[in-house]
Amino acid sequence: MAPMPRFPAGFVWGAATAAYQVEGATDEDGRGRSIWDTFSHTDGRVRDGHTGDVACDHYHRWPQDIALLVDAGLNAYRFSIAWPRVQPDGAGPANAAGLDFYDRLVDGLLDRGVAPTPTLFHWDLPQELEDAGGWLARETAYRFADYAGLVADRLADRVARWITLNEPFIHMAFGYAVGLHAPGRALLLDALPVAHHQLLAHGLATAALRSRGVPEVLLTNNYTPVHPASDSEGDRTAAEVYDALHNRLFTDPVLLAKYPDVAPLTGVLPFVQDGDLAVISAPIDGLGVNYYTPSRIAQAEPGSPLPFQPMPIEGVPVTAFGWPVVPSGLHDLLLLQRKRYGAALPPIYITENGCSCHDEPAHDGAVHDPDRIAFLDGHLRAVHQAMADGVDVRGYYVWSLLDNFEWAEGYHQRFGLVYVDYETQARIPKDSYRWLRDTLAEQ
Repeated sequence: MAPMPRFPAGFVWGAATAAYQVEGATDEDGRGRSIWDTFSHTDGRVRDGHTGDVACDHYHRWPQDIALLVDAGLNAYRFSIAWPRVQPDGAGPANAAGLDFYDRLVDGLLDRGVAPTPTLFHWDLPQELEDAGGWLARETAYRFADYAGLVADRLADRVARWITLNEPFIHMAFGYAVGLHAPGRALLLDALPVAHHQLLAHGLATAALRSRGVPEVLLTNNYTPVHPASDSEGDRTAAEVYDALHNRLFTDPVLLAKYPDVAPLTGVLPFVQDGDLAVISAPIDGLGVNYYTPSRIAQAEPGSPLPFQPMPIEGVPVTAFGWPVVPSGLHDLLLLQRKRYGAALPPIYITENGCSCHDEPAHDGAVHDPDRIAFLDGHLRAVHQAMADGVDVRGYYVWSLLDNFEWAEGYHQRFGLVYVDYETQARIPKDSYRWLRDTLAEQ
């Protein structure tokens, strides 16, 4: 394998996790219930009935996990804060014991020279807010801003870089449109108010963070290069619609103060009120880009409730999840973002990139994952090439530090640099962990 090209001095090298996927301790220190507690404990929702009740026990084992970050040569950790730990009911004063955990985590990171990068919402909405309408309700945006302020009151003196939302498109699509994730609603295009209310929450939270002196605010989206399945007009139109919903819906309002002029977003959107876009488009200091795979889109079959149909991408490797592995897609995506948004595009951070592999300890006790090494090598080279082509990329966070609870798949998909034995909670760094450590040592 050829040596990795050198990245600039000051480039952020991190790994990422999310609260419900790793913390466990769902009943400790006053934490309330989230929609993922409810969803995972509902029969038939998560594969094999798995839940995040224990997960990776990161709540108790975080010093060990920080040591893994440090030993890998990483200088940043992207984690999420569990809203139900801070506000068990989604409103009211902060739960001090819940904030104490993040206090300890942040101090522990800083003591070891690792920059904390908290994400305020990674899909674990307090159940009480969902009972009141969830993200279909405009009020949830205001509750989120209050929560953001409570967290910043505790941590803003030590944490510089914050992320408001993680992948609002995926949360809207899987949680509210098709029901594969919590809260399990299947509203299809009637889920669009969820998009606006998440964006409004981002804007209001940005103001709350700024008022506490936070210097850097980011929004993280999941992006995918979209290609029509053929040159037919129907497939090209379907691809344009899908691109608008997946890529532009959660970016145009933030960077351009307008929604994409593509059906079903054309015309009057009744959930948008006067002044909302001004709140949503408050300047941000970086755009988080999560990239896993491109999309190939065809015109929907007659009678379909959606105006597009995803199609397979053939002739490329796939992950254990069955996702096509296309490193060049990340390069193309980054250049598309620069072309699409121009001077409005802030610096970019790759806030998630990684793959699921069929990982098990071998007879020698090690976990050999050559496919993940090839994945990371290819995608890091794609980032470097995009930077050489003029895109301002400031950092890269691997998904994920640890194998963890992979949402509706439970514990069946392993994305970690570190293998987790869920029965013993033993951590086994994989070959990819050592490859990354050696790669960063040469930077």
